[in-house]
This record gives sequence, structure tokens and C-alpha cells, in this order.
Amino acid sequence: MASDKTLVTGATGFVGSAVARVLRERGHKLRLLARPSSDKTNIEGLDAEIVYGDLSQPETLTDIFSNVRYLFHVAADYRLWVPDPEAMMRANVEGTRQLMRLAQKAGVEKIVYCSSVAALATAHDGIPADESSPVTEQQIVGAYKRSKYRAEQAVLQMVREEGLPATIVNPSTPIGPRDIKPTPTGQMIWDCVRGRMPAYVDTGLNIVHVDDVAEGHALALEKGRIGEKYILGGDNIMLKALFDLIGREADVAPPKIRLDQSVLYPVALVSEGLYHLFRIEPRVTREMLAMSRKLMFFSCAKAQKELGYVYRPAGEAVADAVAWFQKKK
Repeated sequence: MASDKTLVTGATGFVGSAVARVLRERGHKLRLLARPSSDKTNIEGLDAEIVYGDLSQPETLTDIFSNVRYLFHVAADYRLWVPDPEAMMRANVEGTRQLMRLAQKAGVEKIVYCSSVAALATAHDGIPADESSPVTEQQIVGAYKRSKYRAEQAVLQMVREEGLPATIVNPSTPIGPRDIKPTPTGQMIWDCVRGRMPAYVDTGLNIVHVDDVAEGHALALEKGRIGEKYILGGDNIMLKALFDLIGREADVAPPKIRLDQSVLYPVALVSEGLYHLFRIEPRVTREMLAMSRKLMFFSCAKAQKELGYVYRPAGEAVADAVAWFQKKK
């Protein structure tokens, strides 16, 4: 039987489900990898075959590549703080490496690996970073970002040394519908909508609609060059401006009090201590504060030029995110 399936990992999640929907609209015959415990709300009604496995358990992945032509690896452990960074490294780095080996062995024709702008340099002197901006692991803050950097480097090494047919996409900060977990950014939006964010630490980020990111994945399969990276982003915006957009859309007062990182440092220490004592998930950590000092501004000019990628304004992405949270939560 000819290989005709498109395998998507992480398809029950926020970005992965958007990718699966875009691919189905393009006529792909989908096979979706899910963990047995995953919430399948995001793929209800989607015409797709579901197979079960876990990236941290390679023995569960041996049969998933039967008749698979394309692979979209979107699954990742995405948390801004974890008590055990090594567990995240195993899932995001070793899990990715193992999946790539299996895909290569099975003769998959092309792979789109979903990395993140977390693996890239940040803005310098206010100038947005791009795919070629130099960065080392020592410059990257936080376990999640380091894990995505290492995983991306592993994929690139396999492309160079083993001929892995992979193209990499680097989404920025997706927002929009179906953020069921929610992601850290989605939680921030939902807190703002409910008036549960009295203060903020201002920083810069790149906001993009999740459906535009999904379209970018499909374009990377169709037009992306092997071994190349493509930032899938949107508008660069300060966090204060984002909260103002959320406030207007949700008809609530946005947070007014801006705090300096140094003010919150003792709070972060206490929050981390409470986790170790009582397993209370910290809302502020030292790593989060360190991240906020860097402007996460990016340019997606390469994806626009080579893939024909387009994105809608941040205001539209915010409107869809707010509407979904108000309806679903």
C-alpha cells in the first residue's frame, strides 16, 4: 500500500489541533498521535485516525509510521516553569530525536518540525530577531526554552549528517480559539478578562493568531526548504498594549500598575518555596522574571518571502482569543 498518511503529533493541543484542521482542509489523510490520557475535545468531529503513544516511551511508537508520507511534529511539553527540568528535556529533546529516527527509518518523505522562537535569539537594541540572529544556549533562559533549543539543534544535526528531510518552523506567541489547557499566554489573557491581573511586568512579545501559525505549517510542507527555519509570527507588541487590546475587547479595565522585576523577585522566591513545601503551582518564578527582561520581537520576513506566509493583525487574534475564553470557560 502506498504511503498516503500525514502523521501529526500533539494534535489534541492548541497549535497541533489547528495544524490538523488546516491539513484536513487541504485533503490530507490524517493520523493523529495522542496519549491515552489526552483531552480530545479539540479533535472531536475531525475526520482522522487516532493512534496512541507517548514520546517519553519509545516502545509505544513502533507502529505509528506505517503508510505515513509526511510528519508534523508539534507535540511538546510547554510550561514556563517545571520542578524537574530533566523530565522536560527527555520529552522535548530525546522524544524529538527518537521520533525523527523512526521517521527516517520508515522513509517519511518530508517532516515539518515545530520548534519555537524560544530557541532563537531575542531582539537586540529594539531590532527584531530573525532566523539568522546568532544565539548560544548560555543566552537562553528557562528550561522550556533550553529544551526547544536543544531539540532544534538535534534536528538540524540530523539534517546535516543523516539527510533527515526536515523543515523547521518557529512559532512566536500563538493565541486564539481552542486553548483548552490553557497555554501560559492563554492563562494570562483569561486572567485579564476576569479582572484577576491587578499589575504587570512590561515586556515585548510577538503575537500571532494560532490559525495563521497552522497555515504556516502547511506552507512549510509545500514550499519550505529542507534544513531551513521559518519564523511564524505576527505583530510585535508591548505587554501593556496587549492588555489594553484585551481590555477593550472584553470590556474590562486592563491592569494599570506596572511593576519592576526587582519588586517581584522576593515573591518569586516565596512562590517557588511554596511549591516545594505544599505543591502550590507558582505564578511567578525567577526564570519568568529573567525572561521578561528580553524583548521577544521577531521578523517573519523570510516566511513571507519564501512560503507566502501572511498573518492577521494582533487585534483580530486577541478578539478571537477573548471570544473563545468567554464562551468556553
